Amino acid sequence: MKKQYLYIIAVFAVIMSFLSSCKKDTMPALIVTGQNNHNWQASSPLLKQILELSGKFSCEIATTPAKGGDMSAFNPDFSKYKVVVIDYVGDSWSDKTNKAFIDYVNNGGGVVIYHASSIAFPGWKEYNEMIGLGFGGRDEKNGPYVYYKNNRLVTDTTAGKAGTHGGRREFTVRTRIADHPVMKGLPARWVHGSDELYSKMRGPAQNMQVLATAFADTIPGGGTMRDEPCLMTITYGKGRIFHTTMGHADEDGGPAMKCSGFIVTLQRGAEWAATGEVTQEIPYDFPTQAGPIIRPDFTETTLEQAFDRIASYEIGKSTVNLTCIQSHIRSAAGNSEELLNIEKMMKKVLDDPQATADSKRVLLKELSWMGSDYSVPSIKNLASDASLKDEAEYALERLGK
Repeated sequence: MKKQYLYIIAVFAVIMSFLSSCKKDTMPALIVTGQNNHNWQASSPLLKQILELSGKFSCEIATTPAKGGDMSAFNPDFSKYKVVVIDYVGDSWSDKTNKAFIDYVNNGGGVVIYHASSIAFPGWKEYNEMIGLGFGGRDEKNGPYVYYKNNRLVTDTTAGKAGTHGGRREFTVRTRIADHPVMKGLPARWVHGSDELYSKMRGPAQNMQVLATAFADTIPGGGTMRDEPCLMTITYGKGRIFHTTMGHADEDGGPAMKCSGFIVTLQRGAEWAATGEVTQEIPYDFPTQAGPIIRPDFTETTLEQAFDRIASYEIGKSTVNLTCIQSHIRSAAGNSEELLNIEKMMKKVLDDPQATADSKRVLLKELSWMGSDYSVPSIKNLASDASLKDEAEYALERLGK
């Protein structure tokens, strides 16, 4: 009994040691929240989930007192963290906390300004300098409007209030600095999930780079007909700030937070703010101009999930499941065992009487160049289906059958 007890203790110690070593491989991050004109109760836990899914961060959430509360009680130790994410719009912090935050950034701390936090603290000079451009409560005294017009970065000193947006909609994000670590490898243009498109932002814009813009069309309330900054980086002292205007939160995150474009740029921006570099690979499901890619659970779709879902595919709907399958086929190049495993899953869909014709068409196209004798009987069977005859015969011809 004693030996068994000692064995259990030893196993527990090994597990705890492993978990501890895993945690050491991540960087500590702090999410500051507690007041907002947006749903911070939904957004902050999801920001934590997104950052931790990158494998780069372990996050804590610091919640301020409610509106009108005693802000002297809010005094986080920023120096403990590699990056601080601001998900906050509300009462001013205490002078002590403000100074601690300024010192943290000056000394090299990383910051992420998320969505509505560009509205926060319009009267705080240092905060305005850190975020580059801000939203409501600001005017020409805070700095110029900054935007792209006719493919040229414009600094506009016209008098006027800062910040507006129209109704939520999908919009195209355009990369402006392709060789920046955050943007390197991303498409030149990609479609973001339905979100608020901030426009008419203004501020000091010092030591700021506009990484990406989005065109604010004529939609009521936000139509400037110019390309507005949506991803920015700013340096302040030794610190690095990543500013994203995207990510309006619904209860479950919604299309803005679940868009893989938002998720990936947030993860990459946070790593850059913390370290000055980005080591994360671009995932296969990053959006293109074809449309947004929404991650239902904030994570990349697995191959098994893709095959479960593609059976109901219809032309014009999300291609995320097909993209996942194509990515795995490319990754399996030269691995006959893995390619056969994927082919077996494809054959299962071809043989499924409930699977849509569109799902079978796209899989026949893939099988036409990577299939083997294993799937030929199923392809021949589909050749007798008038709606799939052309695609099936084409696949058989390419396979030499």
